Amino acid sequence: MRDTIIVFAKAPRLGTVKRRLAAGIGERAALRFHLATLTALLRDLRSRRRFDVVLAVTPDRVRLRLPVRVDRIDQGRGDLGARMSRALRRYGRGRVALIGCDIPDAGAGDAHAAFRALGSADAVFGPAADGGYWLIALGPRRPADLFGNARWSTPHALADTLTRFRRHRVGFVRTLTDVDTVADWRCWAGGHHAGRAQPW
Repeated sequence: MRDTIIVFAKAPRLGTVKRRLAAGIGERAALRFHLATLTALLRDLRSRRRFDVVLAVTPDRVRLRLPVRVDRIDQGRGDLGARMSRALRRYGRGRVALIGCDIPDAGAGDAHAAFRALGSADAVFGPAADGGYWLIALGPRRPADLFGNARWSTPHALADTLTRFRRHRVGFVRTLTDVDTVADWRCWAGGHHAGRAQPW
């Protein structure tokens, strides 16, 4: 059975994505960033041909045109934990990873590293520098309640989730940075990408 990667994303629509970033660089630039990051991630994952790639989108049943072909599912209702749990349970028989789309440095190599780490762990997390996480990968042995009352969008999100996995073997891949604000964006764009042309 092939491993599955679920990419979690908001539909790229003006005024609805990267709102904190948009406050600093404008809605159109934020939309270009979101679409470019999502497209680059999907292309990289698809190019490796090691996984089945699925795009989980919100809102449900939205019309979506992307420059890369990929299977898609709706996220459904509920908070972030409910929506992620629903998506992960769809692929409960094999190994599955869920990855956020707002980490420009994340790619197929990270997904491969997560699945490799599942060889000695029940769950693998990709920590974010802000205390959250950008990836979760699961084998067949999982808690009944994956996320409990995790405090999403806070510095406690990863720590809260790890309490659900205290009876499971847990591994980690590299820590990366979300680009949620203009300060995040400037730090990322002015850092190790400074010499490369940006697609937005």
